[in-house]
Amino acid sequence: MQRLGADKVTVAFEGLTALSEVDLEVSPGQIVGLIGPNGAGKTTLVNVLTGFQAPTGGAVSLGGTVLSGLKPHEIRRQGVARTFQGGRLFRDLPVIDNLEVTGIGLGQSRRAAIAEAERMLDWVGIGALADRIAGTLPYTDERRVAIGRALMGKPAFVLLDEPAAGMSAAEAADLAALIRRIAGEMGCGVLLIEHNVGLVLDLCDPIAVLDSGAIIETGAPAAIRASEKVRHAYMGTAADSDLPVLEVME
Repeated sequence: MQRLGADKVTVAFEGLTALSEVDLEVSPGQIVGLIGPNGAGKTTLVNVLTGFQAPTGGAVSLGGTVLSGLKPHEIRRQGVARTFQGGRLFRDLPVIDNLEVTGIGLGQSRRAAIAEAERMLDWVGIGALADRIAGTLPYTDERRVAIGRALMGKPAFVLLDEPAAGMSAAEAADLAALIRRIAGEMGCGVLLIEHNVGLVLDLCDPIAVLDSGAIIETGAPAAIRASEKVRHAYMGTAADSDLPVLEVME
């Protein structure tokens, strides 16, 4: 079985260690959670897994192939896709063109890219938005477009960086249903990076917890809920954005 994995991944910036010997693995059809307080290194790890940041130690591999050293578009063509916290849509283009451009970038003909873009928008549930200019969309719809774009070309793995940010409880529930379909119907391995710990506890098994660049706990949702290490990691931060997490976990 082909797995996406980080093996002893370390990232250091001029004496500051952002990641320290991080091990992480995602299998096809699996939904793995990655949580941690602000500044823990979550996005840095996603950047390493997708080629946007070179590790200073360790390696990223897909099956038996080492991905470290490849450029982001090369890793994307290997079947590892991602979304970004800021969406990064082509804001002046229609929604369908955002997906079409991705298909063409993956080597599809324009006709094939348009056809897949139409199918994907319908599958994600936003077919009615195809002709809308991306920059005019509400924030939550932008997130769905970004997910649809990431799924172009049927990647084996997709890394979702804060997809529920700014969503209401109902919108987050709809997102959870979509993520389950991505794993279940597409057989795609999902790495979910989220501050919404309740969503992660509901969706993911296993869950990895990063703190100060190191994995401090990995396990099933029940083990994460019960972990004193995890509680200490969140309680040790003063950021207001982390305080609701404690309430969700209790």
